Amino acid sequence: MAVCARLCGVGQSRRCRRRQRQNQQGQGSDSDMDEEEGERIVGQPRGDVSGGATAGPSDAREYGSGRVNRGGSSTGPPHPQSLSELPPELLVEIFSLLPGTALPSVALVCKAFRQILNMETIWRRRCIEEFDMKEDLRKVEVGGVSSRELYAKRVDPRVKSGRFMKLLPDYEHMDYKDVYTHLLYPYRNILGIWQPDIGPYGGLLNVVVDGLFIIGWMYLPPHDPRVEDPMRRRPLFRVHMLESNKATVECMYGHKGPHKGDIQTGKKEEFSTKCNQTDHHRMPGGRQEEFRTWLEEEWGRTLEEIFHEHMQELILMKFIYTSQYDNCLTYRRIYLPPRMPSDLLQPGLFKGTYGSHGLEIVMLSFHGTSARATKLTGDPNVPAGQLTLDVDLSRPVVLPDLEHQRRIEELSQLVLGVHAEVQRETEQRAKVVSPTVSGAAAEEACGGAGVAEGLEVDHGAGSDGCQPDPSSSTSPLETQPFVLPLGVMARNEVYPRTCRKCFYGTGLIAGHGFTSPERTPGLFVLFDGDRFGFIWLELKSFSLYSRLNDQLAHAHAPDMERFDAMLHSMQNWTS
Repeated sequence: MAVCARLCGVGQSRRCRRRQRQNQQGQGSDSDMDEEEGERIVGQPRGDVSGGATAGPSDAREYGSGRVNRGGSSTGPPHPQSLSELPPELLVEIFSLLPGTALPSVALVCKAFRQILNMETIWRRRCIEEFDMKEDLRKVEVGGVSSRELYAKRVDPRVKSGRFMKLLPDYEHMDYKDVYTHLLYPYRNILGIWQPDIGPYGGLLNVVVDGLFIIGWMYLPPHDPRVEDPMRRRPLFRVHMLESNKATVECMYGHKGPHKGDIQTGKKEEFSTKCNQTDHHRMPGGRQEEFRTWLEEEWGRTLEEIFHEHMQELILMKFIYTSQYDNCLTYRRIYLPPRMPSDLLQPGLFKGTYGSHGLEIVMLSFHGTSARATKLTGDPNVPAGQLTLDVDLSRPVVLPDLEHQRRIEELSQLVLGVHAEVQRETEQRAKVVSPTVSGAAAEEACGGAGVAEGLEVDHGAGSDGCQPDPSSSTSPLETQPFVLPLGVMARNEVYPRTCRKCFYGTGLIAGHGFTSPERTPGLFVLFDGDRFGFIWLELKSFSLYSRLNDQLAHAHAPDMERFDAMLHSMQNWTS
């Protein structure tokens, strides 16, 4: 405040400067003007107290020139001694560059500053730059908001009806300062991407500013097996302003429209949602109707169209487990991985095929010589948060010609040969670290006990190994013919017929309930910048992964250390 006061020109230093100017000019000034100078009406130029034209850009350019005529009297404004002496339009520009959290302190300096800080231009810029708000408050009633229209249709399909209009806030009496102060800033910590705590199934929630709403969108993979289709979105909750000074939380789960909800922010990087009217989630036809509706949304088909009995059991199990939460969930923040120059391709989120479990979402990241895919959504065998793929980029695999690629035996021989070499090196490192531990015991401790132990071995290998060969990662990669071996099952038969590079890797498999987890050898196939695949040799199956291209704001990790810590925590959530 002391710094702001000196910049404003109030206090002892201000009076001293004013007395100096009075002595230089040889004439006095009205003492009443000294008292009122710091409280000049915004937009009124100096020397014009009668309400004349406001200062324009030309005035700003000449302000402070202090030109003197031949008689010695000043013909231009004096050189500004403080911020308060700048034209209002310059102060608006300066204040617009400050973070919104600093503006209340600036408003305490003087009445002039407080009046300037009530201008919509400043707060509109803060809403746009800090929260990526794109809607215009003065045009929202005319143009409409697409997401708002969706919610209204859930209640009344007649979008133009009077009932629809009553559901909307009174935007005419709302300004950007209220939106910033009572909506965007209080709920700023829930913006970004999150993983819900839904047992083994996990999920992906994206909380964004959408018009005059903060909306939590649950991202759902496309219907199996259309892995390259865009993601589906379902609103779970929204926050908006029904009054100028109060934000309201509404649950969007179910099929009866928005209803009362609550958001609690307790621990750091974590928040919870609660529905206060769970009866809105029920349907007249009972659980059977709820299951049929859920199945159509989740899988895009009826139970009769799913002939595989095991798949039917998995689907029914997921419905029973997930529906018990009633949208009362805890979410933990997740980050997108940072991009490094040596990365084989752009890291990020991918949709992948997982047999009878359908499509799941994984996060691809790079760690030295290792590329890792971590599950954001999971299943009863391998839950969300676990390391589904671990690829060794220092061990490329050269594919044979197409005729030999079709033979699963020859491809297995190539990959298993690399796998045996990796095991020997792992045993040698274990013997060097602890000579009293036998090679077999070291292999069991490092390779098969669980995913957490496997991650520790991965970090050790990354520190001992060198960086990836530039010829295999950063240089342009030539395509080569690719075909799946005979006998390998693929959920999507329309896979690319050329690839750029192949590497040895391991995939995580386990029994129901994540029992007896094991890393099994396989082949990582890079098709292009947006698609890759993995051949599970032991399962004789193929998974195709396609990039999730949605723009996710507030999602990137600040640094690699924070991202690694997040990955480690994810495994503890589901272990």
